[in-house]
Amino acid sequence: MSSTTPAERRVQAMSLPPLDDADAIAITAFLDTIWAENGLAQQTLDSYRRDLEGLARWRDGAGLADADRTALYDYLAWRAREGYSPRSNARLLSALRAFYAFRVRRGQRQDDPTALLAPPKLPRSLPKALAESQIDALLNTPDLDTPLGLRDRAMLELMYAAGLRVSELVNLPATALNLRQGVLRVMGKGSKERLVPLGEEAQHWLERYLAQSRPQLAGKRARAPLFIEASGEAPTRQAFWHLVKRYAVLAGIDPAKISPHGLRHSFATHLLNHGADLRALQMLLGHSSLSTTQIYTLVAREHLKKLHARHHPRG
Repeated sequence: MSSTTPAERRVQAMSLPPLDDADAIAITAFLDTIWAENGLAQQTLDSYRRDLEGLARWRDGAGLADADRTALYDYLAWRAREGYSPRSNARLLSALRAFYAFRVRRGQRQDDPTALLAPPKLPRSLPKALAESQIDALLNTPDLDTPLGLRDRAMLELMYAAGLRVSELVNLPATALNLRQGVLRVMGKGSKERLVPLGEEAQHWLERYLAQSRPQLAGKRARAPLFIEASGEAPTRQAFWHLVKRYAVLAGIDPAKISPHGLRHSFATHLLNHGADLRALQMLLGHSSLSTTQIYTLVAREHLKKLHARHHPRG
């Protein structure tokens, strides 16, 4: 099996033949339709586009729309040899199934070549949550004497208090926040809206940010995003990722063991550890299925086992 790195695979992907015009038209028609019918998030649509274009270019003009099951097997086998992860291949298969189901539904082909393709087995990895003491250290790291430091504190507090996804956090409009009622209106995956309570600490830091920091960052410009950079624009997901890593180092936390999504995991795990109801947690996280939320019960169970082993006389 090839030991190519993700960076090497990106270079390799760029060296593939250009996208055929017919394939480009077929992919765009598919994406436009599922966006109109299902309201999928832009991030999901972008992932579908990358995956479909990857197969189309790999086939080098042989045609994406008419690929048979053997061609899909060969492509998946090639990806496995190149070191693509099972999770990446599972996402690809999801895109292919949606694309060919669309073609069949439109009467543009008779069969679905993905019908007998089994998804790769995914390793079950538990979400990694920080200890509550580590969260405290992280939240206390930003320099509150600077506008960006105060903004960062408010962002970190809100991320942890509301269990937001990174894309949800950086794309929040100022109108999503209702400080009087203490709730946040969040637009999640699939354009599904949910209301999330803020909590006193997050509300306190948001009030300070809005009163002291945001006016300095925005100046006289009217800005729609809740959180803004010195340029007046919303921060990117990548910028927030670097921000979390930088504050982790200052807080004495191994940056390899923390990510923005880890704050969401910590939110869920700490709520369960303190007796939260699983169904309520599902609503707060914006999960469409309870089974997605249930993995946090395993994290909480592991936490209890460690407590028992550490403190029970016969642990």
